[in-house]
Amino acid sequence: MKKHVLLLVALATFFTAFVSCSSDDPQTSQVAVRLVDAPGDYDEVNIDVQDVMVNAGDEENGWQSLGNVTPQVYNLLELTGGIDALLVDTEIPAGKIGQIRLVLGNNNSIVVNGETYPLATPSAQQSGLKLNVHQDLVGGVKYTFILDFMVDKSIVVEGTGDYSLKPTIRVTTEAASGAISGMVNPFEYQVEVSAVSGTEEPITALTNEEGKFMLHGVPAGTYSVTFTPDETSGLTAKTVEEVTVVLGENTDMGTVELE
Repeated sequence: MKKHVLLLVALATFFTAFVSCSSDDPQTSQVAVRLVDAPGDYDEVNIDVQDVMVNAGDEENGWQSLGNVTPQVYNLLELTGGIDALLVDTEIPAGKIGQIRLVLGNNNSIVVNGETYPLATPSAQQSGLKLNVHQDLVGGVKYTFILDFMVDKSIVVEGTGDYSLKPTIRVTTEAASGAISGMVNPFEYQVEVSAVSGTEEPITALTNEEGKFMLHGVPAGTYSVTFTPDETSGLTAKTVEEVTVVLGENTDMGTVELE
C-alpha cells in the first residue's frame, strides 16, 4: 500500500525538555507523540496512521521509524474532552533531530451528513513540506509532543465535491505549555471551548459526552475562556476571564454552569 507522508513539525523551538524518571540512560532520550483534535463540523474524520518517523541526519537518507507504532485508523473527532491517542512512546538515541513525519496509509475517509467519502491526499503531500528543526535531544530526558490536528483548516472541498486532506497541525510539548480542563453543565449538548490571550489565535476543543473538556498545548499566560453551546440547546454562551495557565501544569476550571 502506497503511503503518504505529512508534515508534523512547524515550529523551531518545540524541543524544550523536562526530566523524566522513565529514561535513565544518558545515551538515549524518550519520545512520546500524542494526537488530539481541534473542532471540525463533520460526523467523522478518519486518518490511517501507519508510522511516525524522525530524521536524525541526512535530509534524504536519515529517516528512521520510531518502531513501535501500531497501524490504526483514528477518528479525529473522538479525540476531544481530554481524550488523546498515544501514537508512540519509545527511546531513541540522544542527539540532533532535524524533522518528524507522520506516515499515513490510503484508508482515510470523512463522514458528512451520514455519508462516507474518501479523503484524498494530494500528490504534493507525499514527501511533505520539509522544515529543518536542528534541535538536540538531551540524554535521559523525556519529550512529549502533542499534535493538535486542526480539522477545520485541514479539510478542503474540491470543485468536484470531493474531499482532500491538507493537514494543519499545531505541535507543542507538555514542557513548553500547560493545559486547561474542566466540565460543563448541563452536558446533554456539545459545547465549543475557546481560550484567547491577547491577539493570539484561539485554542479550541469540544466537550465530550460527559461534558468534559481539555485544551492541550496552552502557552503560559492569562486567558479568556468562552463556552459556546450548540445552537439547538437554547443555552447562552459564557466567558470566564482571568484564567491563568502555568508552564507544565493543568488549570482545572471545575464545573462551568451554563444557563
